[in-house]
Amino acid sequence: MPYDQPAAGTPGTETVYPDADTDLLHGGRSRSEDTPIAREAEAALAALSRSGTELPKPAHTRTFVVANQKGGVGKTTTTVNIAAALAQCGANVLVVDLDPQGNASTALNVDHHAEVPSIYDVLIERYTMEEIVQPVADIEGLYCAPATIDLAGAEIELVSMVARESRLQRALAVYHSSMDYILIDCPPSLGLLTVNAMVAGAEVLIPIQCEYYALEGLGQLLRNIELVRAHLNPELHVSTILLTMYDARTRLASQVADEVRTHFPEQVLHTAVPRSVRISEAPSYMQTVMTYDPASTGALAYREAAREIAERWAAREGAAGIPAQSDADRANTGINAEVGR
Repeated sequence: MPYDQPAAGTPGTETVYPDADTDLLHGGRSRSEDTPIAREAEAALAALSRSGTELPKPAHTRTFVVANQKGGVGKTTTTVNIAAALAQCGANVLVVDLDPQGNASTALNVDHHAEVPSIYDVLIERYTMEEIVQPVADIEGLYCAPATIDLAGAEIELVSMVARESRLQRALAVYHSSMDYILIDCPPSLGLLTVNAMVAGAEVLIPIQCEYYALEGLGQLLRNIELVRAHLNPELHVSTILLTMYDARTRLASQVADEVRTHFPEQVLHTAVPRSVRISEAPSYMQTVMTYDPASTGALAYREAAREIAERWAAREGAAGIPAQSDADRANTGINAEVGR
């Protein structure tokens, strides 16, 4: 069966999926006695059997900044699919499209032509967040603050404005009591829009493509995160790194994955997202892969990544009664070491 085709069940029968180590899914730990295809199939069956089950909800709103100044590493794809997976498992999720290209708005089938009130209007204080946020039709509990082409001029306009770095933070405050997760999709740059996102968020989610070039710009991104943390937002920390476009057939992908896991053992998710035709096709139908083909390997990987994000946090919140937010310094240990390299 091709990897990206949904599994076909037999009518009138109930399929029972075996328990399996889902860390094996696309780039996780391996067992020498199994073949790669067998490991992926076992992990996919286990992941599919748990789809639709509710995840633990955080005690307070978690705001993720999905950032990487390199283009084409899967920032928007990761944002919309993680958001969709969390919403399908019972969470209330807001996606903030802060990229002038508006690709996240397209993938969520949210209207974002030039006349639609957008996040640009919020940044210049023409509208409030409540006035621009739209529900996503296909997924209950998922909402989107769309971006229009007007956002392309925001970098210049914000330069002369008062409190230019914290405008998004103030605008999002109204949703801190009603949303479980807020995911901010950043543009592929380190300008004022990305700085606004980093001031508004507490956690940084970095998608890293499993190729050499994706590692080159990581140091600069980490230095910028440290600057924002030192001067504007002391709560900011890199909590999650997700390997994307993983191709198990190439040695390079394994080498990149091993190197990232070596330098950031606390932050890298066990699950890596494979290269998948279904993931690429979904936006052309104005859908996430979670609704376009829920049984594809791409959907399974994003569902498992969302599960890891939720369950890791729940485990940290429950450990000795210590709030997870106070653990930001520990989460930055590997990051600070890498910045100093």
